[in-house]
Amino acid sequence: MKKLDWYILKKFLSTFFFAIFLFVVIAVVIDISEKADDFVKSQLSVKRIFIEYYLGFIPHITALLFPLFVFIAVIFFTSKMAGRSEVIAILASGTSFNRWLRPYIIGGVLLASMLWYSNHYMVPNANKIRGAFEAKYIDANSSYEALNNRNRSNDIYLKVDSFTYAGIVNYDTTSKSGGPFFMHKLKGTVLVQNLRADQIRWDTAHKKWLLNYVLKRDLNGLNEKVTMSTSENLNFDFKPIDLNRDKYTKDKLISPELDKHIELERMRGSEGLNELLVERGRRDATPVTVILLTIIGAVVAGRRARGGSGVHLALGFITAALFIVADKFSTIFSTKGNLPPGIAVWIPNIIFLFVAIAFYRKAPK
Repeated sequence: MKKLDWYILKKFLSTFFFAIFLFVVIAVVIDISEKADDFVKSQLSVKRIFIEYYLGFIPHITALLFPLFVFIAVIFFTSKMAGRSEVIAILASGTSFNRWLRPYIIGGVLLASMLWYSNHYMVPNANKIRGAFEAKYIDANSSYEALNNRNRSNDIYLKVDSFTYAGIVNYDTTSKSGGPFFMHKLKGTVLVQNLRADQIRWDTAHKKWLLNYVLKRDLNGLNEKVTMSTSENLNFDFKPIDLNRDKYTKDKLISPELDKHIELERMRGSEGLNELLVERGRRDATPVTVILLTIIGAVVAGRRARGGSGVHLALGFITAALFIVADKFSTIFSTKGNLPPGIAVWIPNIIFLFVAIAFYRKAPK
């Protein structure tokens, strides 16, 4: 690390952290103004609101726009350097263009590593805090959420194992019970067992599911055996927590937990599997975005423009907007269409890799 590296790296990191600090302050102020009524209704102190909500909200909003502010920081301080002819002086002294880019890449990799670790561990834990608060104090007071929940079906259908399918009608997550309950067991494409019960509920004492008024039919060709019982305990692989329909679930699980949840949902044939896979892939893809945007920002802003830093910032915002649009479109095509999630999360990075190469080739060296 030479003086040039420390000089650029210091400007890079200081500009980024200052920009993200200002943004977090503005975001918190705006969020307070929007949720003021909910905070008053909660009757919580300022300290409790900060601990139980904003300690989760701040990491969430920071990680959400982390790549954008890395890009803006690079554009801003590099355009200032170019406007003062510092970049020209550095290159004229015999420093190669690639050598000049090295501290940018080091800074980009450093920030990308921070974001990668945060995406996998810190942000999910923060989302647990934010999600619990919003579910209790904000969503509960929302007329939209109330209307949406009123119209939402409480029926649950799941794949117990590779040859058993089950369904619970009117399942209540609070009481951990529902009914009627049915289960079909197949052998190949042939139904071999049909089980029905008036009610299913979680037995907290035995940690098993308790079925009430059970009717079980065992089928063997044309032969049928019918068994009836008042109650029966069954040890299913799924637990009450697995049946909770929480819109924050994928955001609150750290990556090892998310991997296990994905395998469980894949085994059950869940319809929302793509959303989980997109979230898992996004945690790895976003840090790579930070490195790409760092290189693009340095190459674009390193050229002295007649309009000054304003031109660079305008170009930077356009580039960032195009990236966000590409990211949203690929995500929607994956969650709502047939685009594989593993490809969808990397499409923006692939596109902007070619953008970075094009800008690099045209940059004056």
